[in-house]
Amino acid sequence: MKQIVFATNNRHKLDEIRKISEGKLEILSLSDINCLTVIPETGTTLEENALIKVLFVKDNFGYDCFADDTGLEVKSLGGAPGVYSARYAGEDCNAEDNIRKLLSDLAGIDDRSAAFRTVIALLMGDKQYFFEGVIPGKIIDEKRGENGFGYDPVFIPDGYEQTFAELGEDIKNNISHRAIATNKLIRFLLDMQ
Repeated sequence: MKQIVFATNNRHKLDEIRKISEGKLEILSLSDINCLTVIPETGTTLEENALIKVLFVKDNFGYDCFADDTGLEVKSLGGAPGVYSARYAGEDCNAEDNIRKLLSDLAGIDDRSAAFRTVIALLMGDKQYFFEGVIPGKIIDEKRGENGFGYDPVFIPDGYEQTFAELGEDIKNNISHRAIATNKLIRFLLDMQ
């Protein structure tokens, strides 16, 4: 089975990607390659942030790898929080702080349409590849559900009545933005063998 490094320190993302790619790829974490550095995400786009992470790993550890960056893009907020989704409420914020700020910013706004967008950057040798996954939905007024992470408790994907946090990981890992992008990556890597 092909091994590849996933350049993330986010345990939730690592677990999600490992479940999506189970039986197809062996995903190594940054700790598996002894990279204990928090790679700064200084880009202004999801593509830039994903690329920063793969270039760091390649330059410092020599591994071909992939990385993702994901943003929640809310139409009535001009696409915010977008690339700043993880630190929407400030540098030292947590998911609760981010959700609280998002719901506050949407107070009194009728258009709650939003989309989760994931961009995966893959670096193989000196070639860069990008894979994108988008799932449209809407933001609700209060948190529902215990599963998932980040904005999952307030995001309902189109075609469903439950939030990502209520749907559970099996459904989410089949329909999510990250699943869409990851499956494109998996198909690409398996076709290369």
